[in-house]
Amino acid sequence: MTLRIFFVVTMLLTTGFLFPIQAQQSGNVVEYFGKEHVNSIAEGVVIHQFDEAFLLEGAIRHGLLTSSEDIISWLIASDAFIVPTQNLKVVANWSDRNDTLTWKQIKADSNAIFQNIPSRSYVYASYNSPTEQVVLLDASGHTRVFVNGLMHEGDHYDYGYTLIPVRLNQGLNQFLFSSGRFPRLKARLVEPAHITQITPRDPTLPALIRQIKEPQWAAVKVVNSSESALRSYSVRCQLETGESLITEMDEVIPMTIRKIKFLVPAQTELTLNESVEMVVSILDQSKSVVHELTFKLKVQDSRKHHERTFLSRIDGSVQYFSVAPPLTDGPGHGLVLSLHGASVEATNQSRAYKQKDSAWIVAPTNRRPFGFNWEEWGRMDALEVLNLAKEIFQTDPQKQYLTGHSMGGHGSWVLGTTYPDLFAAVAPAAAYPDIITYRRDDSDSALFRRKHFNMIYRSASSGRILKLKQNLAQTGVYVLHGSADQVVPVEKARTMRAELGTFHPNFTYFEYPDGTHWYGDHSMDWPPLFSFLFQNSLPEPQQTKSFSFLTASTSVSSSNHWLRIINQTKQGLISQADVSLTRDSLRVDVNNIETFSLNLKGFKLISQPKLVVNKQLVEYKIPSDSLVLIRRINEFAHQIAAVGFEKKPERGGGFKFAFDHQVVLVYATGGSVIENLLYLQKARFDAETFLYRGNGSFEIIPDTMFSLSGFKNRNVVLYGNASNNLAWNLLLGSCPVQVSNDLIAFGDQHFKGDDLGSFFVYPLPGTANHSVGVVSATGLAGIKALNPNDYFSGITGFPDLLIFRTAWLKDGLTGLLVSGFFGNNWLIPSGDFEVTEMDE
Repeated sequence: MTLRIFFVVTMLLTTGFLFPIQAQQSGNVVEYFGKEHVNSIAEGVVIHQFDEAFLLEGAIRHGLLTSSEDIISWLIASDAFIVPTQNLKVVANWSDRNDTLTWKQIKADSNAIFQNIPSRSYVYASYNSPTEQVVLLDASGHTRVFVNGLMHEGDHYDYGYTLIPVRLNQGLNQFLFSSGRFPRLKARLVEPAHITQITPRDPTLPALIRQIKEPQWAAVKVVNSSESALRSYSVRCQLETGESLITEMDEVIPMTIRKIKFLVPAQTELTLNESVEMVVSILDQSKSVVHELTFKLKVQDSRKHHERTFLSRIDGSVQYFSVAPPLTDGPGHGLVLSLHGASVEATNQSRAYKQKDSAWIVAPTNRRPFGFNWEEWGRMDALEVLNLAKEIFQTDPQKQYLTGHSMGGHGSWVLGTTYPDLFAAVAPAAAYPDIITYRRDDSDSALFRRKHFNMIYRSASSGRILKLKQNLAQTGVYVLHGSADQVVPVEKARTMRAELGTFHPNFTYFEYPDGTHWYGDHSMDWPPLFSFLFQNSLPEPQQTKSFSFLTASTSVSSSNHWLRIINQTKQGLISQADVSLTRDSLRVDVNNIETFSLNLKGFKLISQPKLVVNKQLVEYKIPSDSLVLIRRINEFAHQIAAVGFEKKPERGGGFKFAFDHQVVLVYATGGSVIENLLYLQKARFDAETFLYRGNGSFEIIPDTMFSLSGFKNRNVVLYGNASNNLAWNLLLGSCPVQVSNDLIAFGDQHFKGDDLGSFFVYPLPGTANHSVGVVSATGLAGIKALNPNDYFSGITGFPDLLIFRTAWLKDGLTGLLVSGFFGNNWLIPSGDFEVTEMDE
């Protein structure tokens, strides 16, 4: 299946704002990007098919930079949810108005699908179980689901991937599904065939590449339907040609599904077959087979289009990228990073290109076909693949380029603007620059008058591309767009043409006459575009003696050539540095920058140039490494010691950045039975969501298993508070924010009640670059307020700290008490916060 089928109809699923109504009513995204939709059940026997339910329209108000407002989540957290009956009224008392909603009975069609489910709705279904039992929930078309009050991830792209172990009570069991991307829902309960089993759904498999004689990484999903962790297990992979390899298996906690990695052995003898069978076996501690399943691996040639897998530093999961190799052999070729559009697999992306004479074309995945809009973890994935490809293929660092189509074109604007010294030229095709302007309205602009929204906006400001556009001045730009594109309107490209025209010395603009969103492979593989790319080259860092650099977050982007911004004065606002070096003078003008460094080693200076920062003469001595300058009051001074505990690019906040560096999730066990269950379930829900949205694999452990020495060089996300998580004092004893039962201490200010929740980030003790993320509450109501995990989005804004009451589930920004950023010393007085309410 080629790209041309699904590009036309699916690209605007990136945001869901402009997706055509007819396609939205009928389209299944899996049909578009070429993966088989899962309809069969290989994991057990269906014991119940949901065919009657109740529908509640208008129960959700979606956010963009902010979390959604959800009246059902609020009712559940408040213990006020009433089992629906026909015409039962629900008063949605939002912060700005009251709506009266009505439950309506609905029935599934002959295929057991509930059709015409409106957006922003909930569907309630129930099942009376004759016994207490564990089943697998096999559902698609929903964003999330409450099962007997516990939140689980859904399948809102309708992949058919989701299979969740759930425990049923004897008697009534309640299921609340929130609506997904498409107006339909299907759900059934499956009695598992095995307590522990591999599912054939959604594997990440390498190709057997004939020229590679090394093991390759693969990953499959393992379902643990038991009450015991799968610990000290292993995975055996055996090829039909006889090669076998055993890999230690990642732990899988009880009642969950995890994608586990293993090594596929290299073939000792080449095969002419197009595929090879592989048997994957789970082995217990005694090396007995618990379950095994057969998969097929493609056999590919490294000189043709092919795929490669790797381990991600984010979570240790297996990811892949796709390659269109050059037609000629040898090192020193160029490298073109190509970013795919929404719903498109990297495999299809690379195959839209003919192989070039002297350039590798490499397509990362964005972690999923929709992924993260090439922001946040999608951006990280692109950088991981870029660095890996440079190392493997030994490309020329001066011949590095960036392109992409639709959402990938947006990614080209994002990465090209954010990392101006990485790419000699960028070529967005059918692209929109900023995702928040890629919608019918600009309703979020009205939120600026609400308290706390400014902090949310600032924490997402690295995606505001037009504010960073000056970074593109040093990069060649080719803009390609179809003149008849109705998916991404051509006005988006014309806007960028006008913006570039005010300052850019090296850009080309081309509208393809009568071109739709996808008018053939030349929508991306356009010869003049590649000619333009290859005319540009990156200079050596020391060849660039004058430049300007802007960033909104040093945790996203901090460096350009020989300048590095270490921390900002005001986090989330634009920081700018203008740098100029002559024989006898080094001038730096900075704005919103607290600390920065200059690497002068490569210049081989004969004499020490005069240093002027913001028109101030600064005394300094050229160091052996970088020259670090720090603002003291209103002047800059040369700093001898390196930045330690203070904020820096490797550890600067906000909260989302805790989910990085092979993060481990640590849940509380020191509270009541229900507290412990809810914190465990929250960690499990986060892992399910990152698996679905980011092809991820989080390790989850109880606090009793955590130690700093046992989890070196890894970030930690802690679930619980000082009263119930046994790792709290070890990790957060010196933190200026303390959460315990019925109390949050925000420095000297206290917030009281059992309905408080908080998300925040803080340095990991004893480490230079690692962080602790905190998911914490003061009581049962507060824990339920933690349910939304909208931080797993490439769009939303989460600053260093949020404190809220349970009411934020329905009131959004109005329910926030504190939002903002710690100071560069990670303290509150030097920070920047909005505070709504204070209890003493």
